[in-house]
Amino acid sequence: MAKRPQVARSVPALRRALQGFRDDGDTIALVPTMGALHAGHLALVREARRRARRVVVSIFVNPTQFAPHEDFSSYPRRFAADLKALREAKAHLVWAPTAALMYPKGFATRIAPAGAAKAGLEDKFRPHFFGGVATVVAKLFLQTQPDFALFGEKDYQQLCVVRQMAKDLDLPLKVIGVKTVREKDGLALSSRNAYLSSEERAAAPTLYRVLRTSAARINKGDAIASVLEEGRAEIARAGFALDYLEARHALTLEAVASRKDGPIRLLVAAKIGKTRLIDNLAV
Repeated sequence: MAKRPQVARSVPALRRALQGFRDDGDTIALVPTMGALHAGHLALVREARRRARRVVVSIFVNPTQFAPHEDFSSYPRRFAADLKALREAKAHLVWAPTAALMYPKGFATRIAPAGAAKAGLEDKFRPHFFGGVATVVAKLFLQTQPDFALFGEKDYQQLCVVRQMAKDLDLPLKVIGVKTVREKDGLALSSRNAYLSSEERAAAPTLYRVLRTSAARINKGDAIASVLEEGRAEIARAGFALDYLEARHALTLEAVASRKDGPIRLLVAAKIGKTRLIDNLAV
């Protein structure tokens, strides 16, 4: 039976555990999460174990990336179940700070990312989000000082923002994106999928189906503008309130007009019922 991962709840305890790893000459990979772990998170842990000798998983529901009207208070928290899953996945250390530890009284420093964080995608609908993400991820990187950090491609704009932040701040680690893990019908795994009713769950794979169809048509040479227009209409017919369906440069997230503009990533966000889903796909 796999050994239960050590749990650190203070910065000194975290640093003692990490120093033990480094004293043994081990490389370290970090998997940042907000808990409520599913198979997508565990795929990150498996990839982390492939790349490094020691795997640290952070579990922290970060309040600064939620707006007042969003689901911070109801976001699923299942720490005991998460520990069991991480034991089976053979993670070595869990970093589980409190909000008071991460943002103590008098905390006054925040990161304000630009570039991919101002692409008019998630930032248009959640203008607070990437500042909160960049600040907490920078803290996690500095606290754990990993050789690698792994993020799922499902949150593609977030991945781009984190990569740019690490590069701009000369942080000595490699940020790695891991392919989205999906249900059999194509729905991207997400902790928020638990909010879906049975009818909403049946409609949810529409997003991935539209992404696949749109990517195939763009590859065939169809005009991007018309492909996106038809995709948006299909998503609306399925009962979603669409935030965006966009084709962007895969590295910069700048708008593209044709395949000649560089590698393309399709990105979508839409709400069904009370649940907001996001997804993306390479063209």
